[in-house]
Amino acid sequence: MVAFLRLALRRVAMMPVMVLGIALLVFVVLQFSPTDPAYNALGDSASPEARAAFAEEHGLDDPLPVRYFAFLGDLLRGDLGVTMSPSQPVTERIATAFPLTLQLTLLGLALAVVLALLFGVLSAVHRDRWPDQVFRVLSMAGIALPSFWIGVLLIQQFALNWPLFPTGGYVNPADSFSGWLESMALPALSLALPVASSLARLIRTSMVTELDRDYVRTARGSGLPPFLIIRSVLRNALVTPLTVLGVKVGYMLSGAVVIEAIFDMPGMGKLILEGVNGGDVGLVQGTVLTIAIAFLVVNVVVDLLYLLVNPLIRTV
Repeated sequence: MVAFLRLALRRVAMMPVMVLGIALLVFVVLQFSPTDPAYNALGDSASPEARAAFAEEHGLDDPLPVRYFAFLGDLLRGDLGVTMSPSQPVTERIATAFPLTLQLTLLGLALAVVLALLFGVLSAVHRDRWPDQVFRVLSMAGIALPSFWIGVLLIQQFALNWPLFPTGGYVNPADSFSGWLESMALPALSLALPVASSLARLIRTSMVTELDRDYVRTARGSGLPPFLIIRSVLRNALVTPLTVLGVKVGYMLSGAVVIEAIFDMPGMGKLILEGVNGGDVGLVQGTVLTIAIAFLVVNVVVDLLYLLVNPLIRTV
C-alpha cells in the first residue's frame, strides 16, 4: 500500500509540469493563426487606429514571452479570456459545453468496455472455433471503419430507414432521462465500436496467453468451476488492455468533437468549429486546452488503475 501511494503521488506531482507544457504548446501553435483577433472583434472595416487601440488594450502586439506569461497568469486564475462576438467569458461557454462532451465520452467508454469484455472473453474461450472467427472478422471491420463514418451509417439505418432514434440534437437528462438516452445512443455507439473492436482483440490475445499457462491447467485439474477460472484469467489478462485504455479515452475525447458535429450536439466540438469559423483564437485556445487537460487527467487515473490491477509494477 505504501508503494502504491508513493507511485500515485509521483504521477500526480507530474501533472502541473505536464499542464504547463500543454499550455505552452497550445499557446504557441495558435499564435501562428493567420487571423487577427482585433479585426475579428472589430470587423474588417475597422480603422488602423481602432485596431491599434484594441491591440494595445489586449496586449496583442506584446512580445510572445510576455503574452505567454500573461496567458499563464490568467490560466492559473481560471480566466481563459472572452469570446469575440458576442463577448462572453470562455469559461462560461466551456462550462456549458464540456459536460455534454464528457457524458458522450464516458457513455461511449462504458459501452466500449462492456462490448470489448463480452466479445474478447467469448472469442478467447471459443478459440479457433466459429464464434472466435466471427468476432475476429467483426473486430477487424470495427477497427477499419472510422467513428464518423459509423455515425453516418447509424443515422442512415436507425434514424432514417428505421426511425428508432433521432438524427441529432441533445436532450438534457434533467428534462427527460429516456430522451437523453435516445439522443446519446447513436453518438455513443459511434464512438464505442472502433474502441471496443480494438480492446476486444487485445483482451482476446491476452486471455489466450493466460489460458495456456500452467496455473490454469492446475486449476482445471483440481476441479475449479470454469467461471472462477475465467475470472482469475481475466484479471491477469486486463493488465495489457488497461495500458492502452488511456490512449483510447483520448481518442474518444477527440472523436467526440467530430461526432458532436455530425449529430448536431452543442458540445466542445461545436465550440471549436465556432471558434475556427469565426477566427476566435481565445475560444479555440480554451476548448483545446480543456480537452488536453481532461485527456491528461484521464491518463493519470488509468495509470492508477493499472497500479491497482498489476501489483508487480508497484515495486518499480
